[in-house]
Amino acid sequence: MLRFLTALTFCLLNLLPAAYGRDGQVVRIEPLVQQGQLLIDADIDFTLGSELHDAAQKGVPLYFTADLEILRPRWWWFDKTVVTTEQTWRIQFNALTRQWRVSLDDLSLPAATLDEALDLVRHIRGWQVAPADEFKPDIEYQGQLRLRLDTSRLARPFQVDAINSNAWSLTTPWKKFTFSLSAGTPRN
Repeated sequence: MLRFLTALTFCLLNLLPAAYGRDGQVVRIEPLVQQGQLLIDADIDFTLGSELHDAAQKGVPLYFTADLEILRPRWWWFDKTVVTTEQTWRIQFNALTRQWRVSLDDLSLPAATLDEALDLVRHIRGWQVAPADEFKPDIEYQGQLRLRLDTSRLARPFQVDAINSNAWSLTTPWKKFTFSLSAGTPRN
């Protein structure tokens, strides 16, 4: 009987994260220089739990924010912060048109399904983070990137739910990366 209860408890504990979804991870980060700008391409793996999925299906907008920091290490003092920026996507279902919308700044794109809308967040492409001339050639920079469900942008009643529920706490751990721009890198 004790073995049965232990096995049952183990199975139930393994099912709990599936009900809430799992925090994802940043899989790939690639800094690029194009037309004098430092761009970031990144791939992020995450899934929504059933509570978030149901809320989105009912028209509750979900806000996902990618946070990026780039530092220049210094041996004689604290590291110098070169870039601190964020990018926020809003995903919302319109019940009248039966269509998903993904908004990023002034750009709004339609999507057929929630997964298609989330793919725009999962695969960041061409994120302009800074002019390339802010980075000195042949110096190694350290960066870190994460994605989080930004509950501070939700309506007040949902913010209360977010505080009281683990389902609304989707955050990837920071993914660290290093890069340098070579002196021969075309900047224009």
